[in-house]
Amino acid sequence: MIISASTDYRKAAKSKLPPFLFHYIDGGSYGEHTLRKNTEDLADIALKQRVLNNMSELDLSSELFGEKLNLPLILAPVGLTGMYARRGEVQAAKAADNKGIPFTLSTVSVCPIEEVTPAIQRPMWFQLYVLKDRGFMKNALERAKAAGVTTLVFTVDMPVPGARYRDMHSGMSGPNAPFRRMLQAMTHPQWAFDVGLFGRPHDLGNISTYRGSPTKLEDYIGWLGANFDPSISWKDLEWIRDFWDGPMIIKGILDADDAKDAVKFGADGIVVSNHGGRQLDGVLSSAKALPMIADAVKGDLKIIADSGIRTGLDVVRMLALGADCTMLGRSFIYALAAKGQAGVENLIDLYEKEMKVAMTLTGAKKISELNRDSLVAFK
Repeated sequence: MIISASTDYRKAAKSKLPPFLFHYIDGGSYGEHTLRKNTEDLADIALKQRVLNNMSELDLSSELFGEKLNLPLILAPVGLTGMYARRGEVQAAKAADNKGIPFTLSTVSVCPIEEVTPAIQRPMWFQLYVLKDRGFMKNALERAKAAGVTTLVFTVDMPVPGARYRDMHSGMSGPNAPFRRMLQAMTHPQWAFDVGLFGRPHDLGNISTYRGSPTKLEDYIGWLGANFDPSISWKDLEWIRDFWDGPMIIKGILDADDAKDAVKFGADGIVVSNHGGRQLDGVLSSAKALPMIADAVKGDLKIIADSGIRTGLDVVRMLALGADCTMLGRSFIYALAAKGQAGVENLIDLYEKEMKVAMTLTGAKKISELNRDSLVAFK
């Protein structure tokens, strides 16, 4: 077990949350081998210690698409964030806003676009899937534009949902799931009071706004399964590229050839990601896939990396492997579930402190100086 603030918040979240919610965010697909490798491979990368370099002035800021970031961090899109804390997407967005980093709203968020954007000062990012219901996609894009969203994150590694066996055991899905979830809520009164009672409505806000009627949690899995589109190809994204005049990022790239295709397509950035080990089990960890992708397209577009990041040291490792920025998913959800907005802000502060230590002792005064020379015997 990796000892970190993320593991502490994970423990607190597990105690507070009904099991169906904890295991939904904590679990991966199939045997969860990729889920484990994401953290193990990243933690195994050795940083090269350098000393006596006058590291009195550090600059952890970065820039993406003309947007200044205080840290090379982005809060990733996570479905059902609003089930982990009262109006969770709003709380997480405020935390990111206060720390000077972007927040990315998921397609399948509890809080709709129109609820989150007025709560923050900096522009929000929005994540979208390719879905069979193209009317929903067009509606979501129009609403995102109207709300001032600047950056579109297009997730492409989910043409079909992965088999997440934990969900069937925990009550998120499977036989008698609604009854099991109700019993679990009753035995977790802090969550039941804060989120279950006062965090309503518990529906998929963006989808409900489009449909004109609530899309409840019990409809969540069914709606996703019916609307994911296995026929997706690059041509299906062309109309979105034409419609969206801001930065467009393709999330879910693990292969150098796919990264090259993203460049040809005209994407502004990619996210090197295996969906946190929640889709195809057995694929490369993001840390293993990132170097070859960086070798293929570094400088042609912005490279963001996620999956397995649990510490500020992991952020430094990803940057040294070739990423321009990183995304946090599970770790911020654990903090949000445990302590709400304050927990997320504290987590970001701890990542910053860990990054400062790592950069000071690797001799990198700014983010752009982190590269493979910052690593020991990297192959």
